[in-house]
Formats: sequence, structure tokens, C-alpha cells
Amino acid sequence: MEITTALTADVLVIGFGKGGKTAAHALAGAGRRVVLVERSENMYGGTCPNVGCVPTKMLVHYAGTKRPGDDAQEFFARSVAGVRALTSAFRAGNFEALNGRDTATVITGTARFINPYTVAVGEGPDVITVTAPTILVNTGSEPVIPPVPGLASSSHLVSSTELTRTQNLPERLVVLGGGYLGLEFAGIYRRFGSEVTVLEAADRLLPREDEDIAGAVEEILTGDGIRVVTGANVTEVRDSGAVSTVVYEKDGRTHTVEASALLPATGRRPVTDGLRLDAAGVRTAPSGAIVVDEFLRSSRPHIYALGDVNGGEQFTYISLDDARIVLDQLLGEGKRSTSDRRAVPHTLFITPPLATVGLTESQARSRGLDIKVSRERVADIVAMPRAYTVEETRGVMKFIVDPDTDLVLGAALLSIDAQEIVNTVALAMRHGITATQLRDAIYTHPSSTEALNEVFDKVLT
Repeated sequence: MEITTALTADVLVIGFGKGGKTAAHALAGAGRRVVLVERSENMYGGTCPNVGCVPTKMLVHYAGTKRPGDDAQEFFARSVAGVRALTSAFRAGNFEALNGRDTATVITGTARFINPYTVAVGEGPDVITVTAPTILVNTGSEPVIPPVPGLASSSHLVSSTELTRTQNLPERLVVLGGGYLGLEFAGIYRRFGSEVTVLEAADRLLPREDEDIAGAVEEILTGDGIRVVTGANVTEVRDSGAVSTVVYEKDGRTHTVEASALLPATGRRPVTDGLRLDAAGVRTAPSGAIVVDEFLRSSRPHIYALGDVNGGEQFTYISLDDARIVLDQLLGEGKRSTSDRRAVPHTLFITPPLATVGLTESQARSRGLDIKVSRERVADIVAMPRAYTVEETRGVMKFIVDPDTDLVLGAALLSIDAQEIVNTVALAMRHGITATQLRDAIYTHPSSTEALNEVFDKVLT
């Protein structure tokens, strides 16, 4: 006999990601009755603290501390154990912080819409229904496995999640795709001691970046011993005992490479399968993403979509800003929207990291803009002794400046601490701080930010 428990709430949140949990906390704090549904107990807190930002960046840190005499397998196993301990603590903390509130309840199970205001959670004899006048969908995204013959059935196929949890260091890792995820994992596992090959279908890495910046990134990766093959069209994967043979075509010729672990890193898609959005009357794009307006309202105005599931940029901080927009709708003036976003920075966490914001040089020139360009090798920036103190002088800093307004139009920072410097530059761009003001500002010493004194001086004189 099926037993159904019926709950009602002021707000139902589906998915425990950054946007969903941030909104749930604020709404519960404002006295709203909140129910949050998460399909997996291993994902309390969302992708970032469990299988994304936190574990991968922690592995970047661990990999950078490996000494030449360390046993690669033992060191890797200890590193993964450290990651597991931290993510487990974060997961428990995220659950208790929300479920411990008097006005919030966390339910673990898979949700599916019954009608526009009600979802059923779970299967079998114990089904819970939750009804709410406001619903936030924050179910995130999942990796896409490209339709390469033999890939999906390969016993050596691994996901990024599996790589951050296994304690066995792959001897030979082959990464399909040279985007952010692929290059980060390539850098991590090479530094741990794996042989790493990156197969990228495009003619060069990072095609959205200027060619000189992408070239500098490739030079660093190959200098670290990573084999990078661009223009590679993967045609087949064949399992053979302890390895897979990856077959690819390049320049009209067929090549192979062996892999003990094979990571597809060719993109992610919104997680909407199984939600029964049709039962709610919610419109989706061909990609599966929930179609939203600038206030993140779906085709049903009481249903909002936050984070990767709405088809926007797939970054934790975008999901956080999505929560701010939705909270302004539900608790504020209802004015904040996605159109308010300007100069949003991005960081590729290789070593050293690449951080970018605004226009590239090629984008600015294609628009016919009159620009000045400053490009300096980190090793040549005298005012940046920090690079020498931490023994990481590789990389380049590049800025695009409007000579008429003195405003910064874009930056590409491939350097130590780039993930921090870019936030200063982005803030300046959003608030009209000029290149001259950035040049003449007072920065701590020795720091990486003080490189701005010298790099902007060369473009302004």
C-alpha cells in the first residue's frame, strides 16, 4: 500500500546548489517556510563543495606540494583522503546549517512535478508530496559523454567526480577536450605523476582567448610534460585489458594513444530529465535548460531557475548572483536582473592560473575599437617580486585600454595570484576606475597586485 506524506511550504527549492541553498537560507531567515529537496545525500551543498571547485582546487594545492622523492601513488592516496575529509565536513555543515533552522526542512530524494505547484519526492511505498506557491529549481548540470563509438561502454571511462574520489592514481590519463575542466584536470594529474594527453578538436586551445594567451598556456602545459594534441578528431575507443586505445584523426592521418583512465571534458548539460517539467507547464530549450527571463522566471512566473539549469554560464558565483536576483524578486524591490552583470571574471586553475575579464584584443579589434594594448611577461615585471619569491615567474599579463576614456576594456592574466588580481580589475571595470587610477594606486608589497603599477605605466606612457 502506498503511503503518501503531504507537505506544504511557502517556498520549495529543488536542488542544494549554491543558488538554491543561498536563497533557502535567506527565505527561511525571513520567516518563510522552506522545503529543500536534494536527490543525493552526497551532494548537500551542491557541485562546488562536493565534486567541483573545492575538491579540484584542493587537489591543485596538494599536487603543487609533491616533492620529487614522494611515492606518487601513496602521495595521491593521502591527498584524496584529505579531500574526502574536507568535503565530508562541508557536506554535513551544509545540511545542518539549513535543516537545523526552525523554518526549513531538507528532504533527500528525486523530485518530479505533478502539477505547476506540487512535486512528488521518492518512489515506491513512501512518497512525499510538497506543494508551494513559489518554486526554485537549482538542479545543476552533468557531464556530456560525446557519441564516440566505444566510449560510453569503456571500463576505463571516468567522470570528474570519480577522479576526485578514487585513491588510485591513473598511470596514463587521456582527456577529451581542452576547455577549463579538461586543462585543470590535466594539470592536476600531471603534477601528481600521471602521463597526461589532452585531445582537443579545435585547431588550438582556448579558442575564445587571444592566440598569444592561448599559446602561452599551451607552452606552460607542455613544459610541465603534458602532451597536447589540437585538431584531434576522436573516432573510436577500444578496450584492451588494463588500457583503452583511443583512436583519433589529425591532418588526415590516424593515430592512437593508450589510456588507463579516460576523461570526457567536452561540456555539461542542464539536469532536467526526470523533473517532469511538462507537467508544470515549464518551457525548456533544446539543450534541456529551463528558459527564463532576465529575472530568472520560467514560463510559469512562480517557478524560477537558478544556476546551470537555466542555461547560463556554469560558475558557482553566477549561481550565487542568481540567488540575489530571485531574492530581490521575493523579498526586495524586484529590480535586480541578469542585465546588471558587467565585467564578470573567469579563472582557469592551471598552474599558474589564467584569469580573464572583459574583451580580448581580437574582440575589441573586430568591433573596430581604438585600443591600447599592454602585454608583459611576468618574468619581466620588475614591480612584481612576489613571482620570484614563490618561484613562479611563468606567464604573461595583458590589458586592453580605451585611449580616449582611459577605461580598462579587458584583461588576461596568466600569473601567480591571477585569480585574485582579476577581481580588483573587474571591480575597477564595473565602477569606472581608470587605468591611470589603477596604475597610481597604493598596493601592498611584495604582492602580485602591484604589478598593475608597472603594466599600466607602459600602456599609458
